[in-house]
Amino acid sequence: MKDQVTRSISLFLLFLTVFSCKTAQVPIHETTAASVLESAYLKYKEPAITHRRFKHADIQPLIQKHSDAFQITKLGESIEGRSISSLDWGDGKIKVMLWSQMHGNESTATMALFDLFNFLEASGDEYQGLRSLLKSSLDLKFIPMINPDGAEAFKRRNAIDIDLNRDAISQISPEAIILKGARDDFEPEFGFNLHDQQTYYNATGTPKQATISVLAPAYNYATDVNEVRIRAMQTIVGMNKILQEVVPGHVGKYDDAFEPRAFGDNITKWGTSTILIESGGYPNDPDKQYIRQLNFMIILNALEQIAKRSYEQYTTAEYFAIPDNDMQLVDLLINELQVPVEGKYYPVDLGIRRRDITAGDSYYMSASVDDLGDMQVYYGLEELDASGLKYAEGKVYVTAFDSVEAIDETKAMELLKEGYLAVKVRNGAKGDLHQLPILVLKSTDVFSSGWKTGTDTNFFLEKEGVRKYAVVNGYLIDLENPKNQEFKQRIY
Repeated sequence: MKDQVTRSISLFLLFLTVFSCKTAQVPIHETTAASVLESAYLKYKEPAITHRRFKHADIQPLIQKHSDAFQITKLGESIEGRSISSLDWGDGKIKVMLWSQMHGNESTATMALFDLFNFLEASGDEYQGLRSLLKSSLDLKFIPMINPDGAEAFKRRNAIDIDLNRDAISQISPEAIILKGARDDFEPEFGFNLHDQQTYYNATGTPKQATISVLAPAYNYATDVNEVRIRAMQTIVGMNKILQEVVPGHVGKYDDAFEPRAFGDNITKWGTSTILIESGGYPNDPDKQYIRQLNFMIILNALEQIAKRSYEQYTTAEYFAIPDNDMQLVDLLINELQVPVEGKYYPVDLGIRRRDITAGDSYYMSASVDDLGDMQVYYGLEELDASGLKYAEGKVYVTAFDSVEAIDETKAMELLKEGYLAVKVRNGAKGDLHQLPILVLKSTDVFSSGWKTGTDTNFFLEKEGVRKYAVVNGYLIDLENPKNQEFKQRIY
């Protein structure tokens, strides 16, 4: 009998040893791998949205197609009468609210939410385990496009020119009242405040764009850290681990200075662990389709962390270790360009930024000198060492073409090499868009140019009288070895 007891105890201890070894191989707090999140995105990406200038009418059928799987509720209307709806999903106890496009021209996360709706509604695939976990653990409320009037014009503010993110307290706008009411009625434990930021943000001390910036917003001027902020900070650390796998170095931490009028700060103050996601820029992604994918991946990762409470494994120290945002990027940095002043030449660095201007459902770029002089603390998304090169003006080609269609890229390049920065056309209208590497004039016979701050950037870079480069509306064109690039321009 004694031998049996001894044997039983030995077997039990052996079982515990084996079990502990096996569990050690699969960490309790493990979350879905980045590669799996990426494959889920590729499978469930919403094909009806292909660019970031979609409007309220474009997403209404996409909302309604999810009416079987989601509870859809009209929360109210914007100033111009466009509906604002919520989509609810999940049977769990942990309440999470996600809202996007508070600023009408910040649409990246809205795209990702519709990708996420497709994922959540699906069933019976390799992601079912994750989907079932989320459904049983979470109660999700999504509010896409809080500012549909701003989205219609693709502008930041609403129809009465109010920044909704400065209207959390005064509640002047109906859109702000709707968002505040939804939070108060739902009382979420976690909130996701989804925005876009300028493409000129970089991770401090590096030339890399802050493709995604994150923040656990402060709830007071002292930026104190309480349990509400800690939960958000911990979750952000987990999200950052995914991002560092796929876009290493492209993550910044947004400034946490308290803004007493802002929704993120106040929703944190009201007891919701709020996570700000700001979508910035990424090389060769003007419509932010790759950044859309990143949003899908980190939001899904965060929801899994919340469902498992796995964020608790992370520390606030890891959060504060994320590099801060800086804004030291320009589109084009030209170093040591010789510019003429009173018959003499002086070497200066030029920082040029190109800003997109909405034109109907598309856009064009408008470039100017943002700063000049000693620009050594700045980084260019494109850089040129112009040592030995001189600034030179360009000309307008005298003979008018019938239309933009009568000029191809080859002809435009020939004219640039001959010293012409602009051509004239007889037909077409001011404001029409084109993709030529040369200025096109219809309503004027001249174009503006210069190298001082605020001036339009249309000039040549010469060496010993030979034109080496053209700068056309802020685009750098190598006249000897031109590269493939996309030009977004308009007729003047």
